[in-house]
Amino acid sequence: MHFKITTAFQYILLTLLFLSCKAYQVETKPTDMSYTDFSNEQQFWKSSEGNIAYIDKGQGKPLLLLHGVPTSGWLYRKMIDPLVAKGYRVIVPDMLGFGNSNHPGGYDIYDKSAHAKRILGLMEHLNIKNWHHVMHDAGGLWTWELFKQKPEKITNLTVLNTIIYQDGFCPPIQIKKGLIGKVIMWGYRTKTNLMIKKLFEDGTNDYPMSKADTEGYTIPLRKGKTNALYKFFTSNTKAIPDYASTLKKINIPVQVIWGVNDKILVWDKQASSVINDLKIDPKNIHLLKKNHFLQEEASNELIQFISDFN
Repeated sequence: MHFKITTAFQYILLTLLFLSCKAYQVETKPTDMSYTDFSNEQQFWKSSEGNIAYIDKGQGKPLLLLHGVPTSGWLYRKMIDPLVAKGYRVIVPDMLGFGNSNHPGGYDIYDKSAHAKRILGLMEHLNIKNWHHVMHDAGGLWTWELFKQKPEKITNLTVLNTIIYQDGFCPPIQIKKGLIGKVIMWGYRTKTNLMIKKLFEDGTNDYPMSKADTEGYTIPLRKGKTNALYKFFTSNTKAIPDYASTLKKINIPVQVIWGVNDKILVWDKQASSVINDLKIDPKNIHLLKKNHFLQEEASNELIQFISDFN
């Protein structure tokens, strides 16, 4: 999804292109989880802004797996059962506006600080006081905001290709709030095959996605769940807050697992600052020759690194 759009004409042209092209590259295998099966495992917590879908599975140390944009808890489908088998209680939410969660109207309702409050609310609802926290992509913004609100809640932090500092963030789309931005979101709501195909072509090292794999990403978008995307793309892609002071106050074990082929979230451009500010032990830095979506192409490695990090 590495394109810079500057005119309404280009936006509309790209939207029309969404109407063609298969999103999947290989046939669905009998072992592939369906989005229906995944959805059937979800429960719902009623937040003040809308219902939040989530999976709560297993016993033992709580482990929260947090997605980014434009994904959902579906991103972690390959990892849930193996992590449960390793003794974790695995919590995987669809944040408000994503996946099977509600997508109410509004703009500030999807602010990063509001997302952080809902994470805290969900964990309180589940009577979980502390947890190992794993985040990806825009989940980093929501996590840094959570640390500003309740830093004592997280006992271990696993950082996957996520938004940290401006130097390492090269967003694929920059749009302004208004008509053009809404036209783009309309494009996301229509047949989304090309968008998803391009997203995973650019975000993996040519990892083959099946129809079952892609449906978990396309179905929510086709249902019109783009309000949270609109907020993210119109408020975070030109500039993000400087979280240096927040990171410097974090005094818990931190590990980084990063796909170094990622062109959106670039490790080398921010590595020194991140390592110093989060006080990361070099042995807990795992740089993989993978891309943005590690959960798709390196799920086994992630499972092992997470389970080894205590």
